[in-house]
Amino acid sequence: MVETLTRDLAPVSVSVEDESHLHAGHSGWRESGETHFRIDVVSAAFAGKSRVERHRIVNATLADAFGRGLHALAIKARAPGE
Repeated sequence: MVETLTRDLAPVSVSVEDESHLHAGHSGWRESGETHFRIDVVSAAFAGKSRVERHRIVNATLADAFGRGLHALAIKARAPGE
């Protein structure tokens, strides 16, 4: 995910944390993990965009990961200086 976000959004900073263990037994959770992630990304691509637009950009960027079993993202997406 970090590689994809870096390639597509050229972020100033990006962090991705697997929080799957916190969702054990919830919808979409798998014992193997990698289903629920927290993302914090700062990119100029988000300048002038609403929170919903920013989340849509991140979700679209990671569409392939959703196809491989990603279930949910907690997203913090900011433009530089925010």
